[in-house]
Amino acid sequence: MRTKDLMTTSVVIVRPDTSVKEAAALLTTHGFTLLPVVDPYDNLVGVVTEADLIRGRILPDPRALIDDNPPSSAQPPARLVADVMTADPVVVDTTTDAVAVTKLMLDRHLRALPVVDGGLLAGIITRRDLLRTIARDDRDIARDVRHQLAAACRDLWTVDVVDGVATLATETTDSSEHHIAQVVAGALPGVVEVRLAGPDRARPPM
Repeated sequence: MRTKDLMTTSVVIVRPDTSVKEAAALLTTHGFTLLPVVDPYDNLVGVVTEADLIRGRILPDPRALIDDNPPSSAQPPARLVADVMTADPVVVDTTTDAVAVTKLMLDRHLRALPVVDGGLLAGIITRRDLLRTIARDDRDIARDVRHQLAAACRDLWTVDVVDGVATLATETTDSSEHHIAQVVAGALPGVVEVRLAGPDRARPPM
């Protein structure tokens, strides 16, 4: 699977001149942790996260300072996204393998990644998008596998899916047909393993 197979293409974005308060409202309203920041031509110029918006904007409780000297005046908080955003974010391409995306998220402790195509924002992929593929109903996965095998293969295949493991069976002994079937099935969302009916024929998804 590639990023384009899993990403969300309908993305809530902000501009560099969006106010910090508006960006915070978007994050809380939609339950996001990150918003892509784009210019008028949809070029990705940064991201703004929960941490970016929180930093320096929560004041100490003044009641705790009532017996102390008043705090020195601080720098006024930033008003615009351009002043708080991360300008060089980690991104992935639409053709990045889903395995690489998963590893990047886990290694860098990221919950969402912007997806670009030639520098333009194409979508966003989150851990929830990855989980959604794992949670797909086995019947839906089997239906998709059958459909794709019917289009790609010469022979008739039977398909059984249990817990994301797709078991394929056919009467042909053509090794090239077997390989095509394994590649096609392994590229579909929700498939965690592909097996050919018979011993010692398991193959991880492509």
